[in-house]
Amino acid sequence: MEISVELIKELREKTGAGISDCKKALTDSGGNLEESVMLIREKGLATAAKKASRVASEGLVEAYIHLNGRIGTLVEVNCETDFVAKTDEFRALAHDIALHVTGANPQYFRREDVPADIVEKEKEILGIQAKNEGHSPEKLEKIAEERLKKFFSEICLLEQPFIRDPSKTVADLIAEAVARIGENVVIKRFTRYQLGEK
Repeated sequence: MEISVELIKELREKTGAGISDCKKALTDSGGNLEESVMLIREKGLATAAKKASRVASEGLVEAYIHLNGRIGTLVEVNCETDFVAKTDEFRALAHDIALHVTGANPQYFRREDVPADIVEKEKEILGIQAKNEGHSPEKLEKIAEERLKKFFSEICLLEQPFIRDPSKTVADLIAEAVARIGENVVIKRFTRYQLGEK
């Protein structure tokens, strides 16, 4: 099957992947654009997983101030080399993450960081809600678990839908950046300030 230049360009604009990767994904998917996007994202996740163990000690601290100085965020994003840390792409990624933290207000980095007592209390509340909705006792645990996933996606940075593109999570955003940049990228820490907050 002949893959058109326009289709390659469209896929490249959607994913940021290289021309050869786009052409290969389109060939493998028989020219299906959506399937090609998934293939590239899967490849990016595999690449990111391989690079996740590499040390990322360079990077930058990005600040984002919103609403006339009423809300602000500092976020440390690390990569492997100072060369990458100085690129426009890396700086844009750090800016996007700071913007996301400012807008989405995550409480924790990942679900493993949420204290066990908070998780148990939330499970209990979700179980009671499901029971009050009239669900059968054998379904209560499963419903509570499903709703707990939503709870984590609201309070955990890596699981939150990315504010600029809710079709992907912040973890997906990082994995895609790793695939494009070719280095491990890590959000080291973040702090969000809101005027008048106690």
